[in-house]
Amino acid sequence: MKKIIKIEPSAIKKMLNRKRVAAYCRVSTGSEEQLVSLENQKAHYEEYIVSNPEWEFAGLYYDEGITGRKKEKRTTLMQMIQDCEAGLIDVVLTKSLSRFARNTLDCLKYIRQLKEKNIAVFFEKESINTLDAKGEVMLTIMASLAQQESESLSQNVRLGLQYRYQ
Repeated sequence: MKKIIKIEPSAIKKMLNRKRVAAYCRVSTGSEEQLVSLENQKAHYEEYIVSNPEWEFAGLYYDEGITGRKKEKRTTLMQMIQDCEAGLIDVVLTKSLSRFARNTLDCLKYIRQLKEKNIAVFFEKESINTLDAKGEVMLTIMASLAQQESESLSQNVRLGLQYRYQ
């Protein structure tokens, strides 16, 4: 004999309204310090998402030892964008704008692409929610600063190598 389980309509509504939340993490080098940072980011977001009863864990995406300036090398970010497009994710959490992208055009392109699907990206450090009205303005400014910082660091590294060579 089959047992019929009765579920309250309010419980069904609550289950259906749960947001599918994923996290994206990235570190730019494979140094031990950076790898520890990556593991800390992953543990933080998995625990944070799972502990929220209004959220459903939709995955943990991370790129290890990859620059934030070149989207072509960031296969996991591209997979996450595809999963968002496929309707598997409602919200993306990430530590900071610089972890998501250090290229202003790519950053804005993907944020706008997700925004069209009503998918929020929340940048924890900057406290920016891309679905907020002020999010786009703040995002443009912060993405430009992140790109400038990355370019400045690259230039400093090149100069340092050049001086050592001389």
